[in-house]
Amino acid sequence: MGIVEEAHNVKVLGSGTRHIVLAHGFGTDQSVWKHLVPHLLDEFRVVLYDNMGAGTTNPDYFDFERYSTLEGYAYDLLAILEELRVDSCIFVGHSVSAMIGTIASISRPELFAKIIMISASPR
Repeated sequence: MGIVEEAHNVKVLGSGTRHIVLAHGFGTDQSVWKHLVPHLLDEFRVVLYDNMGAGTTNPDYFDFERYSTLEGYAYDLLAILEELRVDSCIFVGHSVSAMIGTIASISRPELFAKIIMISASPR
């Protein structure tokens, strides 16, 4: 496990050939997806992670300057995909993570086959 995976409590589950990334909303963590994940395991490799400052992320990695904008979180998402060697994914983002995925996709559109936004924050 790499440092990015460790910092964000990354879990990869399932045996499918395609990747689906589930990104939680503000005030929650990756456990919010617990009822959806079992339905995806045969078809996808499911990537779960916690945004910095949520769930069981290590507070030693929190940088106030980096996380003062959503771009810092988007860079984390891109680093996770890079460390896992994901070359294309379906990204499902809830709340603020929908916007994080959008920002990440602007930088690296080839990584995102589809983006699904659930109750996306307006900014």
